[in-house]
Amino acid sequence: MDRGENSSKSGQATRRQFGRSVAAAAVGAIAAPGFVRGRNLNEKLNIALIGVHRRGEHNMKQFPDENIAAICDVVEPFLNRAAEIHPAAKTYRDFRKMFDRAADFDAVVVSTTEFTHAFATLPALQLGKHVYCEKPLTYNVAECRIIREAAAKAKVATQMGTQVHAGDNYRRVVELVQSGAIGPVHEAHVWVDRAWGRQSEEAAKRLHDPLFVLERPTKADPLPQGLDWDLWIGPAPYREFSNVYYPGPKWYRWWDFGNGTMSDLGSHWNDLAFWALKLDAPRTIEAFGPPPHPEIAPASMRAVYEYGPRGEMPPVKLHWYQGEEKPKPWHDGTIPKWKYGVLFIGSKGMLLSDYGKHVLLPEKDFEGFQPPKPWIPKSLGHWAEWVHACKTGAPTTCNFEYSGRLTEANHLGNVAYRTGKKIEWDAAKMRVTNAPEAERFIRRDYRKGWSLA
Repeated sequence: MDRGENSSKSGQATRRQFGRSVAAAAVGAIAAPGFVRGRNLNEKLNIALIGVHRRGEHNMKQFPDENIAAICDVVEPFLNRAAEIHPAAKTYRDFRKMFDRAADFDAVVVSTTEFTHAFATLPALQLGKHVYCEKPLTYNVAECRIIREAAAKAKVATQMGTQVHAGDNYRRVVELVQSGAIGPVHEAHVWVDRAWGRQSEEAAKRLHDPLFVLERPTKADPLPQGLDWDLWIGPAPYREFSNVYYPGPKWYRWWDFGNGTMSDLGSHWNDLAFWALKLDAPRTIEAFGPPPHPEIAPASMRAVYEYGPRGEMPPVKLHWYQGEEKPKPWHDGTIPKWKYGVLFIGSKGMLLSDYGKHVLLPEKDFEGFQPPKPWIPKSLGHWAEWVHACKTGAPTTCNFEYSGRLTEANHLGNVAYRTGKKIEWDAAKMRVTNAPEAERFIRRDYRKGWSLA
């Protein structure tokens, strides 16, 4: 099966060699986006898929009318299964080698673990390739800024995998908030019921956490057949294989690999508040919860973001809750006790939404209310929107500029939590001004052989 690269040893290509190949290929590829945008809409887009299991397998099904030109996965059985579906595609275990043959594809879909997102996305942008990347966009704030700036320079079509953003419900909520249906909004609350992370065994049973674990395992488990563990670890600190990290989303609760619920579900739920309230960079962030653990993200916590005025919109506080934490109106019974929700509190009333529905509250105060005429166009569909942008140059709604700012804000909730104090954020300098100890949560060093420089 040597259609592209048949080696699973990540050490065969040094980082310096990879950087040289990207730079050389970029010279010839940088003009590609203009050509792609000028192509006939009926012409197939050549797509490279990085990660073809779980989210990657789902994403692969979203492009039935395009050409899958390359596929990559660190697990050989997953790669082989995808190759059976797309027998003409070149196959790779190491995505860094895939970029050595960048002329084979126009666009890249990244469906890897979040701690490798930036490493798969950055070379694609540098080569002038369009990119769709799953959420969260990056592992930390510093990586996010690198990707945002690279995307702005590349001027290609980008989209983060916040699929619900394409739904009509979010659009109608944004219109209601921005038209002043509930008056100026000074307060918003976002909560998710998922309670995965560090907690007591009793709480884990009560909250149905299927991945309960309290400490790092002390011994290695047998390696699953076909898994290249060294490539899976990638830039993260090395540790021996264990079933508590893999398969599935088990890794996402470990700080070395992910950021828990905040950056994961925050990408979907904070998105609505971010969009409707025209949020950007918060001024301060404070978080509350159990004492931070050095290894594992918390199951339950909350955070408060303070944003300044945005145009005619007043300053606003955005409250995030996860797990057992819920907002006061939820506990008081002044709003329906939805398991997941986004609540906007304005001077004239409240608006409560989830993914698929919304309601103005108190309902009696809005009897006979006529919503504004829709002005946000219906989406072509989250993936279709990106493909259309690749071919025409049309905008996408979750491009890396927007989704990058959203991702940075989500990560800052964890930075505040792990730092243990209310932090003041200088977005321009990408620095916590009142807590230099927070720097280690803004960026990190990478394992030998991996770099974003």
